[in-house]
Amino acid sequence: MRPVCPFVKAARPAEPIKKESSAAETATVSPKCPLGYDSQTFKLGPLSCMICHALLFDSAKCVPCSHSFCKVCVSRFNDCPLCGADIEKIEANSELQGLVDRFIEGHARIKRAHNAAEEGKNDGSDSKRVIYEDVSLERGAFLVQQAMRAFRAQNIESAKSRLSLCAEDIRGQLETMGSTSELCSQLGAVLGMLGDCCRATGDASSAVNYFEESVEFLSKLPRNDQEIIHTLSISLNKIGDLKYYDGDLQAARSYYFQSLNVRRDAVKHDPNIPSQILDLAVSFAKVADVDRSLGNEDVAINEFQEGIKLLESLTLKSEDTGLEQRRLSVLEFLKNQIVEK
Repeated sequence: MRPVCPFVKAARPAEPIKKESSAAETATVSPKCPLGYDSQTFKLGPLSCMICHALLFDSAKCVPCSHSFCKVCVSRFNDCPLCGADIEKIEANSELQGLVDRFIEGHARIKRAHNAAEEGKNDGSDSKRVIYEDVSLERGAFLVQQAMRAFRAQNIESAKSRLSLCAEDIRGQLETMGSTSELCSQLGAVLGMLGDCCRATGDASSAVNYFEESVEFLSKLPRNDQEIIHTLSISLNKIGDLKYYDGDLQAARSYYFQSLNVRRDAVKHDPNIPSQILDLAVSFAKVADVDRSLGNEDVAINEFQEGIKLLESLTLKSEDTGLEQRRLSVLEFLKNQIVEK
């Protein structure tokens, strides 16, 4: 899972608010989570697991100290990570988990009526009308950030749960707003993350399904965004990897070749992005490796050489040390493949 949040703004945009003729008649109050969770800075709050730093999932409390964590997280310890007490046993904390689940369901969904009359509570007062902004603008970013925290801590089921909620939100938006570029991009990225979760647990079949659906949505988008191109080609390669490990070499080559074409088109469109040239060289290596396994040695050698040409002609700036290390590593691999013929 790439540690990049696909949300510039959330999957659930606020309903448009009619402009008032006089600013003096209306005040806007920015939303604020009462428990301190901020989807911009993603601080820890009272419902967080202090081990994975994500919201509690399948909450469990230690006996006898009663400190609560995600069950998967605390199961790795013999002593309480907070107080150091011996853990005699772990018990489900369903009451706390219920609170967490209600918080997630309600977070970023609260809307206030624009005035008392709209709530049927018109008391005749002439007080200034107050509009509360909809926190749901940041719900998608909030869920994805929690999922990435859980994934990094190897709490995969927690990550899947948060990403599934996020995908559900976006699908709902697609039904009402249509297939906009922003929503397709967000859903494609989230589905790819779900594929990573399934792959991490060994569920190759579900991983392929998620990656294929990710490709479906990302393929609807124009190929003029570097991040979309990268995510699309990565999803295609991940399907190819799973097919390769499953022994289906023809299918693996098909997906690798699709990824290669996406990257080749990107380099043709903009030949001055070093990372895309590196990605293209990697694609040549993947396709060549499968061709060699299929017995197409001459074709494989040509593809390895194509990758070598790309990398040898690539000039990087002195500050691009990370890219240079990657270039040298891939170049060495490609040259070794020809030597080993």
